[in-house]
Amino acid sequence: MDQRISVITLTVKDLAASRAFYGRLGFEEAASSEDSIAFFNMGCFVFALYPHEEMAKEFPGETMPETGPARMTFAYNVREKSEVATVLDEAVAAGARLVKAGEDVFWGGHSGYFADPDGHMWEVSWNPHAPLAEDGAQRFP
Repeated sequence: MDQRISVITLTVKDLAASRAFYGRLGFEEAASSEDSIAFFNMGCFVFALYPHEEMAKEFPGETMPETGPARMTFAYNVREKSEVATVLDEAVAAGARLVKAGEDVFWGGHSGYFADPDGHMWEVSWNPHAPLAEDGAQRFP
């Protein structure tokens, strides 16, 4: 696993209000879905806003607190769909807990989740709509 973070996602109670707030701060949306997610290119990674109740559905059987650091996930994007399982296996071998095995997801990609020893959630994702640059940087078209 290369040393990088592809996407940092903050869960939010009100996506429209959060989108407006970050817009007021000067953040320019790179891609979004009006009512489900917002993406902002941030140098070498992407910052995303996602409704808390939708993120909670990503972790069956897990509890997503309303506040605190567990409301954020890190994403490690890969170049090929098959790499999702490989990286999840590497994480588990390193001491992570597998939360969700890699699977095809509603937006057309493939992803799974692991929790680090402190419970921080990491998504391992292949996104055919926004391939990684040669240097590993994530950019949404």
